[in-house]
Amino acid sequence: MRLLVIGDIVGRPGKRACAHVVPGLIRDGSIDCVIANAENVAAGSGLTPQMFAKLRHYGIDACTMGDHIYRRREVLPLLESSERIVRPANLPSKAVGQTLATVRAGNGMPVAVASLLGRMYMNVRVDCPFHAIDRVLNEVPDHVKIIVVDVHAEATSEKIALGWYLDGRVTAVVGTHTHVQTADERILPKGTAYTTDLGMTGPHDSVLGRHKERVIQNLLTGMPQQYTIADNDVRLCGVIIEADAETGRATHIERLCISVPADDASQEES
Repeated sequence: MRLLVIGDIVGRPGKRACAHVVPGLIRDGSIDCVIANAENVAAGSGLTPQMFAKLRHYGIDACTMGDHIYRRREVLPLLESSERIVRPANLPSKAVGQTLATVRAGNGMPVAVASLLGRMYMNVRVDCPFHAIDRVLNEVPDHVKIIVVDVHAEATSEKIALGWYLDGRVTAVVGTHTHVQTADERILPKGTAYTTDLGMTGPHDSVLGRHKERVIQNLLTGMPQQYTIADNDVRLCGVIIEADAETGRATHIERLCISVPADDASQEES
C-alpha cells in the first residue's frame, strides 16, 4: 500500500500545485490513496463544496480539516453528508461532521482517516486529543488495517507525544498547521510512520502563504492588514508512506517537496 499525504493546501496556488502534481504522482508513483489537509483551500481559510469537488477531480481521496473547518458556512451540508472529509475528533460531540472516514484505495483496500486538533497555543476549545483518538480507534472495524491520523497542532511536543502514544496502533501520524515542513520523518519502533509537519502546499515566497509585505507591515506597526494569498514559488509538500496492507504497519516514509514550474503555477487549475 502506497499513500500520498499532502500538507495544508493554501488558496488557488495550492490547488494549482495539486492539479499539476497529484495526477502524475498517482500514475508514476503507483499511489493507492491520497489524503490532504484542506482547511486553507478557500482563499487561505476554510473549504467550499466546489473546491472540494476540484480536489476530488485531481485525485485526492480524503480530506482532513483543522481550526478553520467552519469558516465557510456553505461547507456545513458537505461535512454532514460526505464520507471523505473528517472534522477534528476532539471538537464538541455536537459539532457538524464525521470523526472517521473510511475510503477505498485504488487497490481496493480500505483506508481509515482521522483528525485531531492540538490544545497548546491554539485558540480553540477542544477535548483532550489523546482521549478523543482512543474513542475514534474503537470505531475502526477490525478488517481496516491502514489508519492515518492528522494532528493539526502548533506545538511540536504535542504532535510528537501523540506520535509515540499511537505507535503501533495506527499506520501514520502526520502533523499539519504550521505550514513549515519538518525533517524528522521516521518509522517509530512499533511500525507507525511519523512526521511533525507535512509542510505547506502553496506559495513559499510568502509568510505561511500570505504576501510577506503585508505580514511584515503588520508586525512592524501593530496595525491590521488585509492578508492576501501570495503567488510565487509554489510547491507541493507532503510524504509518501509505504505500508503492509495486512498488518497496517508502515515500512517506509519519504518526504516530498515538489516545485511547480512558474509557467504551470501561473495557469488556472482545471
